[in-house]
Amino acid sequence: MLAIHTKGESFAAGWVEYCRENRIPFKEVNCFSNDIMSQIDGCIALFWHWGHTDYRANLFVRQLIASVEARGVLVFPGTTTCWHYDDKVGQKYLLEAVGAPMVQSYVFYDRGQAMRWLDQAKFPLVWKLRGGAGSQNVRLVRNLQEARAIVRRSFGRGWRSSRFHALREKFWHFHRRPGLGSFFDIGRGLGRAVIPHPVYREQSIERNYVYFQDFIPENDHDIRVIVIGERAISIKRMTREGDFRASGSGVIIHAKDAIPEDCIRVAFDVTKMIGSQCCAFDFVRDGSDWKIIEISYAFSLAGYIDCPGYWTSDLSWHPARVRPEYFMVEDVVSLLKAKNILAR
Repeated sequence: MLAIHTKGESFAAGWVEYCRENRIPFKEVNCFSNDIMSQIDGCIALFWHWGHTDYRANLFVRQLIASVEARGVLVFPGTTTCWHYDDKVGQKYLLEAVGAPMVQSYVFYDRGQAMRWLDQAKFPLVWKLRGGAGSQNVRLVRNLQEARAIVRRSFGRGWRSSRFHALREKFWHFHRRPGLGSFFDIGRGLGRAVIPHPVYREQSIERNYVYFQDFIPENDHDIRVIVIGERAISIKRMTREGDFRASGSGVIIHAKDAIPEDCIRVAFDVTKMIGSQCCAFDFVRDGSDWKIIEISYAFSLAGYIDCPGYWTSDLSWHPARVRPEYFMVEDVVSLLKAKNILAR
């Protein structure tokens, strides 16, 4: 029997749907319960999709996953898949360790060292907090004065993610696609700007480190590749007018011909090297090469429903309806069958 935390993020509904359609026994569990270990008695796998803003999950999720794995239960996402989730500093170390082609990144834990490095740095640079998605907590730093101010704050009062980021995003999407739905979204965003959601009230302060990446110019898009087992799906994301960031723009091209095969190949190779069940990559072009900006186990499903198919690890193309959540369960079930843990 599979255990699925059904009150999580969007993957959960697809996991349940797949199990019902394929008559795979499962039970709903609550990973926030004190008795979660008892709840998974008799289960051979646990599925839990948690979001990067879930402050409660982030208190214990990695420890719970490691503990469930120690019990001999397969977990999606497992430790090697998710330990670096929403942690750009952790991703830097991991990608460097396996020699992945990545945008050069720099992290400092000492204010003086950071300030001395800035004196010889080339601008502009991209500054990021270690967490955040959809271009949140990312800023283009154009000169030494701006960079020094960031370092002083990073080693002083620190940073919180802006609760106004979501409101700005709603204005952008209304501007791009006006309608009643996006108009009412602005109203809800104004309300949350005045009365913050618990996500923002409960955030910890980010301080005592600073993280920069090289800025790669002349990119009006990035390439997002998601590898799930032996399959890869991909989209091309355009930047917004006057902005260097593509993530969160909502301007997406799904055509197969828009995706460079080099990105697919590298994504498969790196996923294998890091032992990940599922990994989403953001690529930008640096001259003639494609380089990784960051990675993640989780992603928003909405951008991929129009993908016309997927690649397999031999780079063959397969036209098909794409359901990433189905792929995840299929891989876990196949592994359990291969180990004779689940009946064939």
